[in-house]
Amino acid sequence: RDFNERCAQCSEVNWGLTDGGRFYCRSCHNVTERTREVVNTDFITNSRVQSISKGLKKQEKTDGGCEWYICEGFQLVLKKQVEALEALGVCPQMKDEILCNFWRCYLQKSKQAYCKRPAGETVKALSVCESSTDVDSDPERPSLLHLLSLSESEGDLQTDCSFASSLSKVSESTSVYSGSVDGSLYLMKNQKEKLRMTMPMTLSFCYMALLWVREPITLSELLRFVVEGHIPYLNVFQHFPEKMKLCGLDLKIFCVESWPVYEEVFNKMHELAAFLDLPRFPDITESCFLHPDMLCMKYLMEANLPDELHNWTCRVVKKIGIGEVDFLTLMPGNKSTRKVKYDVLAAAVIVVVLKLLFLLDDHYEWLLSEFAEERNKNNTEVCMFYSGGPYFEFKKWYEVVKHSLDVEQKKLDEERAKYLWRCEKPLFYSVKNKSKVLKRRQMVVNLQNQFGKLSGSVQHAEKPNPSSFQLSWSEENTDGSCFHGHSLKGILQEKYGLLTAMNPDYWLCTVKLCNEKLCGHLAHYREVEFPQSYHFVLGLFSFLLRIQPSYIHDEVCMIEHKLFNKKLCKKLKYNTVLRK
Repeated sequence: RDFNERCAQCSEVNWGLTDGGRFYCRSCHNVTERTREVVNTDFITNSRVQSISKGLKKQEKTDGGCEWYICEGFQLVLKKQVEALEALGVCPQMKDEILCNFWRCYLQKSKQAYCKRPAGETVKALSVCESSTDVDSDPERPSLLHLLSLSESEGDLQTDCSFASSLSKVSESTSVYSGSVDGSLYLMKNQKEKLRMTMPMTLSFCYMALLWVREPITLSELLRFVVEGHIPYLNVFQHFPEKMKLCGLDLKIFCVESWPVYEEVFNKMHELAAFLDLPRFPDITESCFLHPDMLCMKYLMEANLPDELHNWTCRVVKKIGIGEVDFLTLMPGNKSTRKVKYDVLAAAVIVVVLKLLFLLDDHYEWLLSEFAEERNKNNTEVCMFYSGGPYFEFKKWYEVVKHSLDVEQKKLDEERAKYLWRCEKPLFYSVKNKSKVLKRRQMVVNLQNQFGKLSGSVQHAEKPNPSSFQLSWSEENTDGSCFHGHSLKGILQEKYGLLTAMNPDYWLCTVKLCNEKLCGHLAHYREVEFPQSYHFVLGLFSFLLRIQPSYIHDEVCMIEHKLFNKKLCKKLKYNTVLRK
């Protein structure tokens, strides 16, 4: 109230006080150099002046904030994500006993904490500076890592104070502005020998912890929960404490403007596990949710397919050995074992079973559907009571599922198109533009509120609770839209005491697999080269898993080559003899 000067930026008289004791304009957020004099008789005069001068000097470095490091920001992101997972029902031990230990191990392996920093690292940091600047290093700086610790009972990380001082020199000497101490150095230094932390890697940490405790959440579900906003990822820096000023190069590290990609998160998780030298993960047994038999049951229900198909998926899993513990359990650093994508593998097994029974060549499945439709019309009662249910009609299933899939896909596309990538918290890349950005943001918010009142727009409803199923089908519906209880006997025949498909033919997606390390795929998928029925089934599971159809196609090719390995070897030998 005693400060009546007009603001040099907007000419208003509306002042407030920052944490550092400086005046700022509440209208345009312009910060002045004037400070408020505070006199307290409880302290000795000399000590009061020294403490104020030291505090102001510390606050001027980061515009009213405290010193913080990039690893502290990522630790806060991980803390928010694991708390969201706990709210979804994940076991509480995952936070302190699993993820916290993974994070500490990463900090130690990357030499960011829990270690004695080599002298060469400090020299390397100092060499970036063109001219040295005298900066007072405070060895007793309180660490935010203590405040943001994943484990509430543990103390702060033992960071190297000498290296922190060198980072301060680097950040002050460079022309690029950054709110964190090591933001500019973090992007400049070459870390090929290390695994530099990124926002997608936070999800890799979460998935690695989920896999360790064998929680019933697949990677595709984790990423879907992120997109739906149940797990903090996009604009998560809005939850940073006020003293952690985020600006400049920090935004390139923490500001995400794209959806997380399945393949990137999956590969980074395996790189992390090898980088941390983790031991063999807990075994994936038949009773575990991530086992193909369990996941196949889930995806059969979600795809509205007959329950009898589960017997066939189990037979395929057992025959080719992809249900074995050694095949499914992650062994970090073992290059001889294939990286298992549990959800994609289960979806591919179902696709192979559908090809075994219905062929999916745009011809045979429609003939079977006409036969089943005729039998259902002529002998409905016999079908219901003696066969255990009506005959499964592929054509009717296709029409019902396609309608629901189109509706859900359109809804998803609209939600993504309407998504506002800009966060509520204003961002600025330099101190000079801060006042302009804040003022512009306030104008935008005011205009949005005014137009909202004039147009009478309805407030957005609360987002629904997360669910493992995106498509739900109830057997109580009388319209016949649920196919779970339908029978497959119309397309099966008994041979040597076993039920086999009436049609013995099968077409392979590819005769020879590609080198996955060279081209990234086991086989190339082009829609025009495959039947529409096969493409529709791939598109269905592609929507459920939110991944590209080509990744499911790769797993289908892998399963086919395991299933028909002997016949393929004979065919290749026969072709070789003919060429000679």
